Amino acid sequence: MIIDMPNTRTREIAHKIDELHEERGESATGRVLTLLIAADDADLEHALEVANAASREHPCRVIAIVPDTSRRDAGDGTDAGTDAGGVKAMEKTDNPAIDLTDGPAGSNLDAQVRFGADAGAGEIIILRPRNGLISHPDTLVIPLLVPDVPVVAWWPTTPPSNPAKDLMGAMARSRITDAMRSSNPEATIERLRRSWTPEDVDLSWTRLTVWRGLLASMLDQPPHLPITAAKVTGPREFLPMDLLCAWLRLKLGVPVDVEYVDGAEAVTGVALTRADGVVSLERPHEDQALISMPGQTPQTISVPVRTIEDCLTEELRRIDPDEVYGEVINEGWDLIRH
Repeated sequence: MIIDMPNTRTREIAHKIDELHEERGESATGRVLTLLIAADDADLEHALEVANAASREHPCRVIAIVPDTSRRDAGDGTDAGTDAGGVKAMEKTDNPAIDLTDGPAGSNLDAQVRFGADAGAGEIIILRPRNGLISHPDTLVIPLLVPDVPVVAWWPTTPPSNPAKDLMGAMARSRITDAMRSSNPEATIERLRRSWTPEDVDLSWTRLTVWRGLLASMLDQPPHLPITAAKVTGPREFLPMDLLCAWLRLKLGVPVDVEYVDGAEAVTGVALTRADGVVSLERPHEDQALISMPGQTPQTISVPVRTIEDCLTEELRRIDPDEVYGEVINEGWDLIRH
């Protein structure tokens, strides 16, 4: 079910959601979190598909904010810096209970509500503010949050330079970015490093969860000999591979060599050298990996390339600060860059 609500107000959206819940004989109390998504039209549908898939494990209310900068309402007595209620775009209200969509000249807000099969295990609210309302995403979102559940903010592509200071990010208990899908991954991760807080995590790091778990379990097996060298193979300009190198350099305290593989789409292998031979994890194919340990028969296991749905689902499962990511982004990154 998809309901379009042009020129609407936040209280009307909240009322419509209550009506839909009542019609279906359910309530929003089963939602475990509110997921805020900042996207543009080009990435919106893909982001919502990912959120729908993740909501099957984490029933949530999804609120997507898609600023409408393509048009202005003519003759409404406002300019691009003033919303319909006469509030300047650069002025932030001290009272979040004020409904900035409640103005005499129109709301400057279009919305769409998705329910049922079109919204995964929850409901989706798409907000399209224009004119001055673009500068007040927090005030638009507050009346629509599910009470007493955590708020998570996700930027599917290019995030703000400082997510913690962003109006939407400041509301969130967890802030999820994806520098790998930005226009310049390396520049983006450098900006995120400078403004990092414990509530921040990037999906470039989450893509490595399976690799890190397997490597840690391999080194837990005796004999516990020190690692003397490490090598990582994979594609060029692949941010998760850089983070994997930073993690190995930080935790093992040895130089990490890099070997680039033409045509690879993800990390293809890690080799750790010690006195009795080489411990290696290689993925020659997209869905299978080969574990090799000195003195043991190589073992084939399933290690498919992680999807964005896998990564987002994992982060929504945790929501707590990732201390290891904080160490890697603040300490390990400098070790491989220097």
